[in-house]
Amino acid sequence: QERLVESGGGLAQAGGSLRLSCAASGSTFKIDVMGWYRQAPGKQREMVASASSGGSTNYADSVKGRFTISRDNAKNTVYLQMNSLKPEDTAVYYCHCRNSIYIDYWGQGTQVTVSS
Repeated sequence: QERLVESGGGLAQAGGSLRLSCAASGSTFKIDVMGWYRQAPGKQREMVASASSGGSTNYADSVKGRFTISRDNAKNTVYLQMNSLKPEDTAVYYCHCRNSIYIDYWGQGTQVTVSS
């Protein structure tokens, strides 16, 4: 029963930074995992970063050292700090969560565009 709303997308130059946020609401169940996926035109959706409620994180190899995921469990909010952006980071970024009864939810997506 989660509702996910992303914000923070936009246009950045190569080497610049953006910060995405996603707030979850509407469920009586705890959120287990929250994360970010992205999808470029003509490509499959791929996992970018995820964070468990216990604090562990996971990153795609392509963003390690550049992106940082963080959570505020009290607010059911997840963030993605994106530094050293590259044109190949251009995609629609989707927030994702999995609740304590193992149901997945997705946000509407926010566009990130990186110019060279």
